[in-house]
Amino acid sequence: MSPLHTALLQSSGRPGDVAHNLKILDEAAREAAATGARLLACPELFLTGYAIGEDLHRLAEPADGASARAVAETAAAHRIAILYGYPERAPEAHGVVHNSARLIGPDGTPLANYRKTHLFGCFEREWFTPGEQQVVQAELDGIRIGLLICYDVEFPENVRAHALAGTDLLLVPTAQMHPFQIVPEQMIPVRAFENQMYVAYVNRVGAEGEFEFVGLSCLAGPDGVVRARAGRSEQLVQAAVDPAFLKEARADNPYLQDRRPELYTDLA
Repeated sequence: MSPLHTALLQSSGRPGDVAHNLKILDEAAREAAATGARLLACPELFLTGYAIGEDLHRLAEPADGASARAVAETAAAHRIAILYGYPERAPEAHGVVHNSARLIGPDGTPLANYRKTHLFGCFEREWFTPGEQQVVQAELDGIRIGLLICYDVEFPENVRAHALAGTDLLLVPTAQMHPFQIVPEQMIPVRAFENQMYVAYVNRVGAEGEFEFVGLSCLAGPDGVVRARAGRSEQLVQAAVDPAFLKEARADNPYLQDRRPELYTDLA
């Protein structure tokens, strides 16, 4: 099985301007695909911006809305899978908006949609309803991909649930802000190591409203080594997710095999 070349788009786009952000995404998809990438991951709420208050509800769309169709056209045009964050208007409940991430295949087919389960701070709790499905997965080029969003990955239970479900590559679109750079710098490599998977953490960057996003997007391997790391500016970085190395790492590191779940029943 060939490595899955993965690109991370570290960008905050233009908050409040979906059309402009779709153009940025198209340009990044073209650039990434030209260098051999099969997957492009974008940050949390990339389509709309993060700190835009009530405009989040105005710009929210259903999972299969107009923006989803535009991203599908971009993915198919450049033959690259795309993960993007957006505010999802839930059709099953009036007025409910989720902080969601959607994965589109390289032929434009929707592969997965995930709703953030752990909302961070008063801002998110004011505007969003948490999702209820912990593990959402899809297959791409023989790699099992899992989805979480930002704060979700800071709960070890979420990542371990993905490990036990067989996730090979965990995609984490994020909006990580100052002073929490410890997450991309230290926590993400540890999460990858302790759960024997690749973790791609793709952040926003720069000032937006009251927040200062720290960038530092990264792709860490199951050995805890960071394969690609962005700085503090708009950037497109790439690294390979190697299933052969993942198999070797899992054989060498017995964390998952040596678990004793009968001792952990009181954790919940």
